[in-house]
Amino acid sequence: MDHKTSLTQHIAAPAEKVWAVITDIPASAATLSGVKSIQMLTEGAYAEGTRWKETRAMMGRAETVEMWVAQSRPPSQPGGGLASTTVKAVQDGAGYTTHFALAERDGGTDLTVTFAAELLKPTRFSKAMMAVFGPLGMRITRRALAKDLAEIAAKAESL
Repeated sequence: MDHKTSLTQHIAAPAEKVWAVITDIPASAATLSGVKSIQMLTEGAYAEGTRWKETRAMMGRAETVEMWVAQSRPPSQPGGGLASTTVKAVQDGAGYTTHFALAERDGGTDLTVTFAAELLKPTRFSKAMMAVFGPLGMRITRRALAKDLAEIAAKAESL
């Protein structure tokens, strides 16, 4: 059983500026109020394989999760197409995937974030817990993602 949610925010900035914000992992603690700290685990520019530890405040608690870039297609990628990136994490028997897609529209950029959570080795107990608590967790996650999108928009529009 997996849980998935998707939100879109129109940003009055070109895709390159939006991309610059979402891929500046070291600065994300300054951009996103929910992120308390970032510890980079790899060096170099944002690309597939980039890894970091992110500490985020959720439900009054700080949780640190190791994250990595699984896919990266910048706006200037040869061959055109939508710019997008996928970030993954694994914690407490669950896999998390966050996908950002950028589409230019009306002189700005639509930024769509899709978040999915799935149990990696589901048991009867974990399936029951996901059925009971999963919808609440996804509502909380959806609110956090909406706040992240608004903060990404504010930062990109100020560049």
